Amino acid sequence: MLVADRRAAQAEGMKTWFITGASRGFGRIWTEAALARGDRVAATARHPESLESLVEAYGGRVLPLRLDVTDRAAAAVAVGRAADAFGRIDVVVNNAGYGLFGMIEETTEEQARAQLDTNLLGPLWVTQAVLPIMRAQGGGHIVQVSSLGGLAAFPTLGLYNASKWALEGMSEALAQEVGPLGIHVTIVEPGPYGTDWSGTSAVHTEPLAAYEPIRQARKAGAAARAPQDPKVTAEVILELVDTDEPPLRLFLGAYPYPVVKAAYQQRLDTWKAWKPLATKA
Repeated sequence: MLVADRRAAQAEGMKTWFITGASRGFGRIWTEAALARGDRVAATARHPESLESLVEAYGGRVLPLRLDVTDRAAAAVAVGRAADAFGRIDVVVNNAGYGLFGMIEETTEEQARAQLDTNLLGPLWVTQAVLPIMRAQGGGHIVQVSSLGGLAAFPTLGLYNASKWALEGMSEALAQEVGPLGIHVTIVEPGPYGTDWSGTSAVHTEPLAAYEPIRQARKAGAAARAPQDPKVTAEVILELVDTDEPPLRLFLGAYPYPVVKAAYQQRLDTWKAWKPLATKA
């Protein structure tokens, strides 16, 4: 991109985004929302041909990039290409991820490592690649897509919970490290939405019969909840990245709040009840 074009884009308040997992779900919705309002997006996907319609609609304001976020070297290359093309990166959305469904005992080593590689190490590699750019330009905003499952644990989602809890811990420390450098970090925690998270992108363990009653109870509970339309989140994300002092954490939807409140209250009650034993240590 020409230097004059870069300066004009910055002067007009146009933001440059780097979004992982942009082919579907939240990633696709937020990519389209950013482009529709005039921003530029480096949109990554494992199969970038799925982004061709965006190129046809928005031309040079979208840069489709092939990226498997588990490949650290590839993440660095993709971030570098985005910075070279657009001159800066204002917003990074670490959205790529998937759900692993199954009991802890059922989970194979390969499944566990793959879940952590994508949901935890993927955001780490992208974040490490973009931080030198944001430090040099004096600011930026990293949006880490976590989950209600990053704050409260549920049966059949143990390794998914582990990956998102780890992402939250890493991101909270990151916010303290980069805040003084003018870089914001927000952990977005969606409730249930009608994305492909539990659909074709999900991975399932081989079920053990002993856990079938728990599995069926979990399925019944999930079936009783009507997932929200994920498109309603687009304006929220746009407003979030336009905020001068964005929050460290943001729920998406009203569903997570009472669930998380109850989970934290239970922890506080337990710590209080067992304080006499704890203080003996």
